[in-house]
Amino acid sequence: MARLAGEETMDGQGGRPATAGATPARRASFGGKQQLSERVAAYVREGIMVGQFPAGEFVRTEHLAEELGVSQTPVREGLMILHSEGSVRWEPRRGYRVVPITGRDVRDLFDVQAYIAGELAGRAATRLDEAELDRLDEIQSRLAEAERAGDTELVDSLNHEIHRTINKVSGSLRMASLLNLTVSYVPLRFFGKIEGWASASAHDHSAVFAALRARDADAARAAMAEHIRHIGELLVDHLARQGILS
Repeated sequence: MARLAGEETMDGQGGRPATAGATPARRASFGGKQQLSERVAAYVREGIMVGQFPAGEFVRTEHLAEELGVSQTPVREGLMILHSEGSVRWEPRRGYRVVPITGRDVRDLFDVQAYIAGELAGRAATRLDEAELDRLDEIQSRLAEAERAGDTELVDSLNHEIHRTINKVSGSLRMASLLNLTVSYVPLRFFGKIEGWASASAHDHSAVFAALRARDADAARAAMAEHIRHIGELLVDHLARQGILS
């Protein structure tokens, strides 16, 4: 049973993807600041993206509540959140049916992310000082080492720190918050087993860092957007191979 309690955090980082057709061996942790219903929504949202909840099937409120060790109220509220997003569809007297995901759906999400992340990088290019740039270079060196060693969890952690630093330095809190909203729609916790993901994190950043060093906002914006779209295509390819896309 995947209990929604514990000390880990569900921050969209550091996990590994499940294969389609099997129930992922993962524990959802529901401590922290998010409302329980939001965490249920996040659990199901990610489950849809990795094939735990197949398209066209119904998500049974009572079964999910039992699986997660919570009452049916936050489960219903979480499913209502997903209904408002279009991830599931409420059918009277039947329940919540999973809406199919298409490659266009995934690309649309990453196009939005690419625009916002690119803009944040462009703004950060004129605000990062030399000490911060040196620190990013050091983190990137550690990331490249982790990629060579096949340590995807460390790659994920260091990648998160790089993007967090750039976004924070941009001085655009509300825009960064919008980026976080879009990120919640994709299973970032499961990127570790997506073919090419760790390599992209190790190599795509070089163009971003060069632009930041040059204080070239336009180049930083373009390099970051290209990196995000590349990640999106890797996810599309992965989901297609798993038979999850419609």
